Amino acid sequence: MKSNLQIYLPGGSKQFYHLKQFVAFLQKDVLIIGSNSEKIAQMFADAEANIVSIIVDDYDSLLKSRFILKDDKRITIRLMNYSATDFVADKFDIVFAQGSVSTPSRNKIVKEIKRIAKQDGIISIGELTSIKKEPPAFITDIWESGNVIPVFAEVLESFYLQRKFEIINTLNLSDTLKEFYTNSKSILYEGINSLSDNEKSYYKKILKRMSHESNAYLKLGASEYMGFTSIILKNEY
Repeated sequence: MKSNLQIYLPGGSKQFYHLKQFVAFLQKDVLIIGSNSEKIAQMFADAEANIVSIIVDDYDSLLKSRFILKDDKRITIRLMNYSATDFVADKFDIVFAQGSVSTPSRNKIVKEIKRIAKQDGIISIGELTSIKKEPPAFITDIWESGNVIPVFAEVLESFYLQRKFEIINTLNLSDTLKEFYTNSKSILYEGINSLSDNEKSYYKKILKRMSHESNAYLKLGASEYMGFTSIILKNEY
């Protein structure tokens, strides 16, 4: 199924293609954690994954995803707490999270991912990172307003090793942030008039935050402090 959907996430499509270099998706059961993942879900489905599920953690995101994917029966969308899902243990071959783990609940979410991923299952995580250990106040303000708790880039791999994951590969995608902040806001503005009232309300929240973040990133030098890394892991028990 061809789609013109955009990916409104740090990393764009590059996290998906990073994973695709190392993992075959054919007949795999895939869970995607996080909002704005509709296009990614279609990319997994187009690659002939067996089951493709998205979970989001707020009602506005649920409505948006269901509206966008209403004609695509290959993908299911459910409302769940990322750190306490309704899934049984050892369920998914692949768990994919792009920017949705970098929150105050990171430890609990990662523990839940470990529980629901199969033994030797593959986990693809896109982490927002802090490039410098002590960023200035305007950077921490951006993260706080977005409910983001980034990992210090230099300790990212050790964080996951300590939690008994095998690291398959790590890729620095910080260079995607400029494109993300430059393009996503204009794309959202262009498309907002075609949305329902509920979706417009949802997008306005994103636009307000994105406007602040993009100005800081593009004009105030936030690129020196804000990074994004794709890390591919294997689940070990």
